[in-house]
Amino acid sequence: MHLTTSGIHRPLIITLLSMLLFASSLMGQMAVKVPNLPKFDMAKKHFGFYLGGNQMFFTIKQAEGFQNVVYQREQLGDVLADSARVLGIESKPIPGFVIGIVGNLRLGDYFDLRFLPGLQFGERQISYYLEQYRRGDTLFGEVQKNIPTTNIDFPLYIRYKSARVHNFRTYVFAGVSYKIDLSSQAKNEDENQEITVKLEQSDLNFMGGVGFDFYTVYFKMGIELSMAYGTRDLLHHDQTLYTQSIEKVSSKIFQLSFTFE
Repeated sequence: MHLTTSGIHRPLIITLLSMLLFASSLMGQMAVKVPNLPKFDMAKKHFGFYLGGNQMFFTIKQAEGFQNVVYQREQLGDVLADSARVLGIESKPIPGFVIGIVGNLRLGDYFDLRFLPGLQFGERQISYYLEQYRRGDTLFGEVQKNIPTTNIDFPLYIRYKSARVHNFRTYVFAGVSYKIDLSSQAKNEDENQEITVKLEQSDLNFMGGVGFDFYTVYFKMGIELSMAYGTRDLLHHDQTLYTQSIEKVSSKIFQLSFTFE
């Protein structure tokens, strides 16, 4: 039997073309994979919940000339000295946690209005560095005041979203948050010596942050980092050195949340 050159090449060409078509189809399936929850963001509203952690601390504005003031025994609270002077004041963050619900209202392809009421559990610490005078001796020490905080939090913000890339999207947001501290001792008139630093019960915060959305088969999960800065003086001023040495205390909260919608 006589085989021409074209007869030999034809099966090889067909085989090569078949392999190329198969590879092209396979690559296409990998590159154009069907996205999860393709119509999720088209809903006018949806709900969910979130969990996370936070760090609560203060921005402290010290009273002018506070280091030059000598406080007498009746102003020392639980400091066991005849008199004392405040040398420095510092706020230290303490980890806490948060839980709440998510409410999302779609405003357009790239904008949402979000309301995320929740509970914030945490603790804040103020450290006072003192020079104490006792029976003719001078002592230096640190007094730490831990202030437990349980906030009912009402954050409301506008979110701007990037275009969705397959199952991923980023966003930024800004808004306000109203907080009510259930642990506030501001109205407690008990002369308990352990209660020396009291906070006002309510605060209005400006907030902002960034986040990342991941679309799974069954739900959307988000990772969100937010920062909230209080607008009012939270310190309940009395006649002790713990408050007389401070002009203003405002809240500062960093929060990392995981949302499930």
